[in-house]
Amino acid sequence: MNRPKVAVLRTTPETVLDDYVRLCELAGMKDALEPSNTTILKDNISWHLMYPGSNTTPWQLEGTILALRQAGFQDLVDVHNKTVVTICDLGDRYNKFGPVLQKYGVPKKYNFEPKDMTWIKHQPAAKMTVLDNIFPDGIYLPDYFFGKNIVHLPTVKTHSYTVTTGALKNAFGGLLNVNRHMTHTWIHDTIVDLLAIQKEIHTGVFCTMDGTTAGSGPGPRTLIPHQKDVILASSDQVAIDAVSAQMMGFDPMGIDYIAHATERGLGQGNPAEIEVVGMPELADERWGFKVGVNLGTGTGMLLWRSPLKIFQKLLFQTPIVKMFIWASETYHDKLWYPKNGVPVVEKWKRESPWGRLFEEYPEEPDGTDPACRVEPFE
Repeated sequence: MNRPKVAVLRTTPETVLDDYVRLCELAGMKDALEPSNTTILKDNISWHLMYPGSNTTPWQLEGTILALRQAGFQDLVDVHNKTVVTICDLGDRYNKFGPVLQKYGVPKKYNFEPKDMTWIKHQPAAKMTVLDNIFPDGIYLPDYFFGKNIVHLPTVKTHSYTVTTGALKNAFGGLLNVNRHMTHTWIHDTIVDLLAIQKEIHTGVFCTMDGTTAGSGPGPRTLIPHQKDVILASSDQVAIDAVSAQMMGFDPMGIDYIAHATERGLGQGNPAEIEVVGMPELADERWGFKVGVNLGTGTGMLLWRSPLKIFQKLLFQTPIVKMFIWASETYHDKLWYPKNGVPVVEKWKRESPWGRLFEEYPEEPDGTDPACRVEPFE
């Protein structure tokens, strides 16, 4: 049996678009996707504010579009999701996705807009580990995702709840609705269940992962950015997460979601069974990244994974959850970002070649879509 393939390249701001095209060719993108079907570009907005390492980069989005177009995939659509703590329209604007999509004529759709898609009940063929217990009234998915290819665009970063985050976790936003926070106690098995669902509903799954600026620490938002100049791609979502985790300095099979997905035969997380192509020597790097917590993620860990989790139905499945949403927004957006985040962003824009490349991308006009501001239990 052929080993899964993960492509890894070193890149520069001057060559990054061409490098993404080559990366996708090396990783077998054309063979992984159905050329006659629509291809969803599932961007990653971990924070609507611009912060290096946290979100899909504009050159990742542009390079992936170029690779798809050159491989013959013309019918592309970018899909945004919303959460109770991020505002998708602000994320699109602050991270400069809009001008890239406009340049290549790629439309945007929202998984929460009835005019774009409807949430329908789905009974997975695969046995679910946790999702059917978390949602006893049924698992609901956006109908637009069925019968289409999907390309995930995460970054290389740590995550306070899952150690690392990447291809598998990126499906969390697109396939679950605004009450996805109810899964956090069982987050590892949730994202493995979602991978099983993806294999049923999509005609092809692929991922490009940007590690030009990678993030260590209390991710996915309040990270410590590190310039690493690497990009990755694969059609095996478990394998690309395993390779990126190993490069960050973690044992992939010691991370529950990677180990569980491998055990279920949904991909390969054992680095010894993965073929690294392009610049395979890069996969031998070990960056020594650490997982951290901040006030927001630490509180979440306490309420989701300590004995206090017995109160989670009261706290997270009633309007009381609005208090936690307000607290998260206040801490991250109003307190941490102005004091700690803005100096990091400004230094990155001045001193990092990737920050300077970001500045070269055009701004999107102001104008937040009110639909992107979400209240739970709507």
